Amino acid sequence: MLHRTMIGLTCWGAVSTTFAGDRPWFDDVTRDSGVDFVYVNGATGVFLFPEIMGGGAAVLDFDGDGRMDLYLVQGGSLDPQAELADPSRRDRLYRNITGDDGSTVIRFEDVTTASGIDARGYGQGVAVGDIDGDGDPDLLLLNVGPNQLWRNDGNGRFTDISAEAGIAGDAWSVSASIADLDGDGLPEMLVVNYVDWTRETHRDCRAAGSARLDYCSPSAYPPRADRLWHNQGQGRFVDISDRTGLAAAARPGLGALVADFDGNGRPDLYIANDGTPNQYWLNQGGLKFIEDAFLAGNAVNAAGAAEAGMGLDAGDVDRNGALDLFITHLVRETNTLYLNDGRGWFSDATAASGLGPPSLARTGFGTGMVDFDLDGWLDLYVANGAVTVNAEQLAAGSDWPYLQTDQLFVNRGQGRFEDATERAGPALAQPHTGRGVAFGDFDNDGRIDLVVANNRGPVRVLRNRAGVNRHWLGIAPDAAHPSARPPLSVWLLDRDGGRAWLHRSRTDGSYASASDPRLVFGLGGDDDARSVEAHWADGRIERFGPLAPNRYHSLTPGQGVAVTEEPEA
Repeated sequence: MLHRTMIGLTCWGAVSTTFAGDRPWFDDVTRDSGVDFVYVNGATGVFLFPEIMGGGAAVLDFDGDGRMDLYLVQGGSLDPQAELADPSRRDRLYRNITGDDGSTVIRFEDVTTASGIDARGYGQGVAVGDIDGDGDPDLLLLNVGPNQLWRNDGNGRFTDISAEAGIAGDAWSVSASIADLDGDGLPEMLVVNYVDWTRETHRDCRAAGSARLDYCSPSAYPPRADRLWHNQGQGRFVDISDRTGLAAAARPGLGALVADFDGNGRPDLYIANDGTPNQYWLNQGGLKFIEDAFLAGNAVNAAGAAEAGMGLDAGDVDRNGALDLFITHLVRETNTLYLNDGRGWFSDATAASGLGPPSLARTGFGTGMVDFDLDGWLDLYVANGAVTVNAEQLAAGSDWPYLQTDQLFVNRGQGRFEDATERAGPALAQPHTGRGVAFGDFDNDGRIDLVVANNRGPVRVLRNRAGVNRHWLGIAPDAAHPSARPPLSVWLLDRDGGRAWLHRSRTDGSYASASDPRLVFGLGGDDDARSVEAHWADGRIERFGPLAPNRYHSLTPGQGVAVTEEPEA
C-alpha cells in the first residue's frame, strides 16, 4: 500500500471536537481567487431556447500536481445579427496555484492560452475522463452543435482530437459521463442530448397566461436521442447507440451519471430527462443494457408523474450500503430523493425526508451529495435559477428576471434533511441564475469546496468553512491504473473490519459539470486511523490500512490485501 500526503496547504494543530455552530458554512472567495469569468448567453430579446439553459464547470487535476484545477464552459451568441465577436468569449482553464505564495488563500491563474485549448462553441457542459489510459484527465465539451474532445498531452497542453475520435455530432448536448462500461480498461462516453432545436426551427413561446414572449419548454421541440460511444483505443470511438437501445429511446435529457446501483459489479447508466420519465439502463455485460426505470421505481415520482429532471447525483445518504439518487426539478415540483434498498430497487422518499416543500418555490439545476460538515452523513447543495420569467423581478426593472437563491440541506440521519440555507451564510443569500455546480477540495483541507456556474452571470467560488476541528480520511485512487478510475466504490471499515459507509469516486453528475474524483470520509470527532476496502473496476477487492486521518492517501490496485470472498455487509 502506498500513501502520500497531498500538497500541504493546511497546518494540523491541536484538534478538538467542538463544531462552530454559528459560523457560516461557505465563504464566497471569488474575488480573491483570480477567477474572473462571466457566462455569456447572448440573449437579445429573441428568446432563443438554449440561452436559458446556461453552462457547467469541471474540477480536475489536469497537471498532476495534487491540486484541483478549474475548467469553465462559455456560451456566446446564437443570433447571427448579434455583435458578440469578442475573442475573449471562450471556455477558460484555470490552474490551481493555492499555496504558491505561502498563504492559504484559494488562488487560480488563467492558463487557457498556454494550454492550447481554443473552445468557441456555444458551450453547455463538460465531462472529464482518461480516454486514452495515460493517467491524465481529458476533456469532452458538450455544445449546441458539434462537441469537442480535447486530449491531455501531459505537459500542460491539450490537443483537439474531435475529428479523429469521430464524436462531434450535430446535436444539442448538455451532460456526459466517461466510464469503462465493458471492463477493458478504456472508458466509454455516454452523451446526453436534449431537443432538436436549431436557429432555423426556432419557435416563439409565450409566458403562461400572457402574450409576453418567454423561453419555450422542451415539449416545443422533438427530443434528440442520447449517444453511447465505445472506446476503440488510440483516441477513436464507435457509436453503439443503436445496438444498445439508446438511439430508439429519445427523450430530452439533461443529467447523466454512471454507477453500480444493483451491486453486481457492473456500472449502470442513469439519465435525468426534462418533463419525461427518467431512464435507468442496467448493465448486462458485453455492452448490453436493459432499460428498467419503471420497474425499478426511479422513472417517475411517487405520484406517477414525470418531472423536469435537471441535475442529479448518487450517493449513500442513509448509509445502508447502496447508492441513492437525488434529482432537481422545476418550480412547483419537488426535488426528488429515491432511496435504494440495496438491490437496485428504489422508492420515492421525498416526503419523509423533508426535502419536498423547501424546493417547491425554486427551479433546481446543479447539485451534489457532499459531507460538507464532516459528520459522516452526505448533505445536499442545490443551485437554483428560473427558466420562466419572474413577474416581480420584471416589474422591478430587471433585465434578467430569472434570479433565485441556492440551497443547502443538512443530513440529520434517519433519512431526514434540514433546510440549512440560512446557516450557510451570506454566500447563499445573493440570487443568481444557478446552473452547473462542480465540487472539489481546492485547498486540500478535507473540506469540499464548490464552484457555481451562473447563467448570464459570474461564476462563484465558495470555500467550505464547515466541519472545523472535525476529522476526515481522504482517498485518491491512483489515476495511472485503469481499474482505479471512476466510477469506483470504496468502503470505510469499522474497527471490527465491517463495512461502515459506502462512498463513490465519480466525476459525473450535477448538471453539465464534472467534480473532484477523490473521496472524503467525514469522521467527526474520531481521530483514529481507519481502513478502507476498494472495489476496483476489474472486479478485485482489496483492503488498505489502517490509514492516518486528516490527509489524502493514494490507493493503487494490487498493493492492498486481497479479499477473496466478499464479506457480509
